Amino acid sequence: MSGLKKLAQETMVYGLSSIVGKFLNWCLVPLYSYVLSSSEEYGVMTEFYAWTALVIIILTYGMETGFFRFAGADKLAELRSNKVYSTTLTSIAVTSTLFAILICVFQGPISKAMGYVYHPEWVAMMGVTVAIDAFNSIPFAYLRFVNRPFTFAKLKIFNIIMNIILNIFFLVLCPRIYETSPEWVFWFYSPAYGVGYVFVSNLISSAMLTIALLAYVFVGPWAFDRRLLVRMLKYSLPLLLFGVAGIMDQTIDKMLFKSLYKGADAMEQLGIYGACFKVAMVMMMFTYAFKFAYEPFVFSKHGSADCKESYADAMKYYVITALGIFLGIVFYMDVLQYVIAPAYREGLAIIPVVLVAYLFQGVLSNLSLWYKLTDRTIYGAYISILGLVITVALNVAFVPKYSYWACVYATLACYTVMMLVSYFLGQKYYPVNYPLKDIGIYVLLTAVLYVAGMAVDFGALWANLLYRTALLGVFAVYLVKKDLPLSEIPVLGKLFKKSHSRIEKK
Repeated sequence: MSGLKKLAQETMVYGLSSIVGKFLNWCLVPLYSYVLSSSEEYGVMTEFYAWTALVIIILTYGMETGFFRFAGADKLAELRSNKVYSTTLTSIAVTSTLFAILICVFQGPISKAMGYVYHPEWVAMMGVTVAIDAFNSIPFAYLRFVNRPFTFAKLKIFNIIMNIILNIFFLVLCPRIYETSPEWVFWFYSPAYGVGYVFVSNLISSAMLTIALLAYVFVGPWAFDRRLLVRMLKYSLPLLLFGVAGIMDQTIDKMLFKSLYKGADAMEQLGIYGACFKVAMVMMMFTYAFKFAYEPFVFSKHGSADCKESYADAMKYYVITALGIFLGIVFYMDVLQYVIAPAYREGLAIIPVVLVAYLFQGVLSNLSLWYKLTDRTIYGAYISILGLVITVALNVAFVPKYSYWACVYATLACYTVMMLVSYFLGQKYYPVNYPLKDIGIYVLLTAVLYVAGMAVDFGALWANLLYRTALLGVFAVYLVKKDLPLSEIPVLGKLFKKSHSRIEKK
């Protein structure tokens, strides 16, 4: 269990940085929804971010996982680890630089194809930003590899805080200054530029992060190895296909939405969908935090006597925590709705479905260990392509009639099928005895509590919240009695043991 405790500790650190960072980023959702002139502008931002999420997967082409795989192959050979790092960093630096140059050269045709002919610089800015972020991903992978979670956390939070400060400056302070003293800001600020300042903020904050990461770029002698790169690419390129298909499972609906939904309010609908999707980000925060710690943990535990038991326990506690997050969000939606402006709230009903889809995505990420450990990464690509086919087919068939509701259920169907296929293939090639019965009981308990919470309305906000809090307490009590004794909880465990020892002395 020591390895699992280490995973839990690192998940807490990565989770803290991820949750604090993403929470701070999440705070931009109300800012954007209340400050941007319309949900159409939020729709523009949603579309751009969907494309950049895809591009960064392409620009990293699976080399983060490849770095862990090859750097961890011989833990005693520090020189080998440095060689793997240098080779990985050099490869990503070259391809990212070439991409940034090309995107700047062809910003006009690209912006025209996307329907933003009057703002080609938006394409250039986001292209350069994503190229910088792709490069930065490798120093961050290095920090994870050398077990520097606190440094990782500080740098991630620094980046997000700078982005928030810049967004507040351009979207809140500059408009007020322009109204009273325009001579101070007219030379760089225009009120009509609107959502463009979101892209400006991203570019500046990413550039600042690169400067802060330089100390972890030059960590040893440069040792590029062409043959090693070929081996790494052979391992990682299937992950690129997997990554591209995987991220498109998440973003293809936002890329295609304005082409599929023929209503005049397509961008407004996309903006509502994008904003409400963000409200459910708490589940994704936890999933990403877990993934950051879980991937190095999987490779480090591989081959040990208790590795499969640890993987099974990790899955169980992931699902339990995710179910608790689900209940926490849906039970307090009456309060959470105020994080977005009234114009967006018609879409809040999608959140329970989105949360379940996020939960399945996290389970799928846990299940992915079987093809990563057995070097069958091509199966990850096949599974993701299957999910992509399902997503595209359902979106094409139903978005024209059902708008973003079709997107939500297509996402849920996609992750459900992918999760099941990955589980059954995993049991064939790398069987792990997951505690399905225990997990099933927690799922059933969550479903019962959810129905009970949503079925009763006392007509007063405070009464509803009190009732749902009591239901959440039922979940917590079952967890403590069944799987998480108070003595095992950090901080509380120490207090519990002290109290227990005092009682014994008496």
